[in-house]
Amino acid sequence: MSYIKSRKHAQPAFASTRLSAAVAGALLLPAVGVHAQTSSTLPKVEVTATQESDYKADKASSAKYSQPLVDTPQTLTVIKKQLIDQQGATTLTEALRNSPGVGTFYLGENGSTNTGDAIYMRGFDSSSAIFVDNVRDLGSISRDMFNIQQVEVLKGPAGTDNGRGSPTGSINMVTKQAEMTNFFNSSATYGSWNQKRGTADWNKVLDEERGIAMRLNVMKQDSGVPGRHEVKNDRWGVAPSLAFGLNSPTRVFLNYLHIDQDNVPDGGVPTIGLPGYTSPDPARPYISGAPRVSSKNFYGNVNDYDKVTADMFTARLEHDFSQDVKLQNTTRYAKTSQDYFLTSFMASAASSTRAAGLVTPSATNLSSWTLARNLPTRKDQSNEILTNQTNVTANLKSGSLQHTLVGGVEFTQEKQHATSFTATGTLPAANLYNPDPNFGSGTYSIRATGYNDGKTDTVSAYLFDTVKFNDQWSINAGIREDHYRTTYYSNAAGTITNLSTSGNLFNWKLAAIFKPTDYSSIYALYATSQQPPGGSNFALSASANSAANSNYAPQKTKTSELGTKWDLLNKKLAVTAALFHTEVTNEVEQDPTSLQYFQTGKKTVQGVELGVTGDVTSNLSLAAGYTWMDTKVNSGAITTASGENNLAYTPKQAFTSWATYRLPQGFTVGGGARYVSSLLRGTDGAVGTPKYANSYWVFDGMVGYIVNKNVDLQLNIYNIFDKDYVAAINKSGYRYTPGTPRSVALTANFKF
Repeated sequence: MSYIKSRKHAQPAFASTRLSAAVAGALLLPAVGVHAQTSSTLPKVEVTATQESDYKADKASSAKYSQPLVDTPQTLTVIKKQLIDQQGATTLTEALRNSPGVGTFYLGENGSTNTGDAIYMRGFDSSSAIFVDNVRDLGSISRDMFNIQQVEVLKGPAGTDNGRGSPTGSINMVTKQAEMTNFFNSSATYGSWNQKRGTADWNKVLDEERGIAMRLNVMKQDSGVPGRHEVKNDRWGVAPSLAFGLNSPTRVFLNYLHIDQDNVPDGGVPTIGLPGYTSPDPARPYISGAPRVSSKNFYGNVNDYDKVTADMFTARLEHDFSQDVKLQNTTRYAKTSQDYFLTSFMASAASSTRAAGLVTPSATNLSSWTLARNLPTRKDQSNEILTNQTNVTANLKSGSLQHTLVGGVEFTQEKQHATSFTATGTLPAANLYNPDPNFGSGTYSIRATGYNDGKTDTVSAYLFDTVKFNDQWSINAGIREDHYRTTYYSNAAGTITNLSTSGNLFNWKLAAIFKPTDYSSIYALYATSQQPPGGSNFALSASANSAANSNYAPQKTKTSELGTKWDLLNKKLAVTAALFHTEVTNEVEQDPTSLQYFQTGKKTVQGVELGVTGDVTSNLSLAAGYTWMDTKVNSGAITTASGENNLAYTPKQAFTSWATYRLPQGFTVGGGARYVSSLLRGTDGAVGTPKYANSYWVFDGMVGYIVNKNVDLQLNIYNIFDKDYVAAINKSGYRYTPGTPRSVALTANFKF
């Protein structure tokens, strides 16, 4: 027996345009009795305007980042709407391809498949650190971009900024708000594999004098998935917004979002035949030489479903007491519900507890090989959040020092309810090389036999201060205290579990900034974050080997970062570089001698990240990033199936780029390349499966044409060279998600 020993104590962008006009004329004035000519010259008038860059942002949306990005001492990437639209990205996962080393590399545990935005960043799962307008967003949902203005990716501990969370960063989605401009934009897309999508964005000024405006965004999509038979993305959404006092010191924003998804989920395909695959059964060595299955194969049932409903209501009040003192208050209630069933599989050999997943009656007749649909997954879960956040920003002078203070408090309640199920019987097996998705339920049945409820209440207070000593030197400091209480109740077929934990999380960060010029900075940062038991999924555990055990201390993270940021080419092009080192401690590990569990585990992630974003010339725009990461387990068991001392699902190198060039006659050409080095999968004792996924390059392209002031067309080509690659692999290595093959999408945009 193992024992616990707790040690808990929208127009094409031109970076800068200049319009100059000089008007001179002679006025002929009649004179009585004579013909005289009088001339008069009007003074020269010069108008200068600077148009905003498509790609480069100057500030982040949160009031906590009071300084421009060039003076913000941390790796913070802003992905703007124009870049997202040019790439035809419709989901958060697709938008995040613009941040190197961030992606959905992990497919799930054995037969279970991750749903929603399962994001890995710098070695750790960041799915529980996704925010919308700086409020935590809960639930297994694939987030759509139709109502998003920009995406902000903060890398490194964000405990001071957001409270509990992932050790290596957070993601914030900024929604569209009502504006004091009348416009109507819409788009219609049709693409390969029957992709169909339409959006509309309507903004209307209701009362110009009182600053009242409304905005309505709508979206409908009914699409297949390129390269994947039967998989389907069907969703619609509506997002009305109403604003008051936009031209006054007091502004009120009322926003509502409703999303409805009815998808056919993707369980992936077997890894049989991939590089590194060998037979899971020593008695059947011929399986090692079996050919790959088609990446288009679908092993589920046409009646599999992933139904998600999300509702979010937000009220935000902003008031300017003066030019130097401003208040912001945000109240939100949101609920996301998911009802999910996936017919999944595990192509394993027979064991003492499970029949063979891969059955091969004949070594040579591949048409007789079958795959057991032995791990169907059922999920019925809802997540709710109710929060109120208030912060005040004040610019103060103290002698020769200039302070920018941001202080605030948050009150948040988060809840999760999930139904548990018990299954009996079996589903019909699939033909390995020619699966039929139309089949009955066989002897299989599933019923609800229990439920669990998790809840976390949090009270938080924080304070940030940017102190400028002079034009060159400043410091940025922040502290945050969170008091949390998590309760968990489970009734699993009559077996009751009732657990709770509570405590305080104190996080802080400190950075020094030196500005060699007014358009550059060099900084050094130290920051912390923490994740308490149950902090990522609201589920506590009594198991000694679980980090969610209520007797354990929070996981702790500390990061140091040295970086520089430069706004070049008349501040049109942002260039960044950062060296980072992150340590994650209090990981749960088993002592090999005593077999007892201690929080002695330690992991590190260190590396470099480079970025360039903005306008190289008036016609050439660029967004690119590169990261190199060295990860390892300093103390504890190796986590990879290959035995290498690295962290799983973390590419050692990653590169992303996108550029557009505006040609005469209304044409724009663009394209980009993405590189992900090999991905090591986790370890769970699986036999014969690939230990890693190979590296890959993918190239995408775009051609745009402005038909007239109201209509433009855009053709996107994805994976131009039809690269065959593994986009995600599960922990056991039995299943993978194939990368998107070559596909095209044509979009018509309408602007009025």
